[in-house]
Amino acid sequence: MEATVLIPAYNEAATIAQVVRVAKEAGFPVVVADDGSVDATAEEAQRAGAEVVRLRENRGKGGAIATGLGRVATPYVILLDADLLGLKPEHLQALLDPVRAGEAEMTVGVFQGGRLSTDLAMRLTPFLSGQRALGTGALRGVPGLEKARYDLELLLTRHAKAQGWRVRYLPLPGVSQVMKEEKRGLLPGLLHRMRMYWEILRYSFKAHLG
Repeated sequence: MEATVLIPAYNEAATIAQVVRVAKEAGFPVVVADDGSVDATAEEAQRAGAEVVRLRENRGKGGAIATGLGRVATPYVILLDADLLGLKPEHLQALLDPVRAGEAEMTVGVFQGGRLSTDLAMRLTPFLSGQRALGTGALRGVPGLEKARYDLELLLTRHAKAQGWRVRYLPLPGVSQVMKEEKRGLLPGLLHRMRMYWEILRYSFKAHLG
């Protein structure tokens, strides 16, 4: 097996199983890094066939991925969000193929034709997509990975640029994800989104000054 699907997850019991099942159908081993969830995320992922690594407390997306990487033994890794809708096995293969063929160091999946709200977000900020494929060693070598939270994708994008990686943005037809406002309710979801964007802006500002 050439690639492992690694899914960081925090309170995603409603959707994690279907994402795991698609990855298993595509033929990949799956590691789910349960980032201190207080719902049944870990149990749902395990029932769907994933190997689950449980973090005792929430460390953020980067911390979850760094921990999950300890269970990855394949040369390549495919990163997926735990709340995807419309995902199919061919989407995972499309992400992996250019990296495995030596045509890119990293691929980034961009939602297309799924839902208007997520399509628009991807069109404006495709570099924030959590759907990626790259070499396992390359991911382990990203400085600050274990401390990254909402700024993880921006960290990966900046690291790729600094290292001169070839990055390919690929459409993921029919794929979308559950919006924060749907998961948490309108106001809590909106506040969560504002916090997420604030951390991204803060990271961008610090990186610019540094």
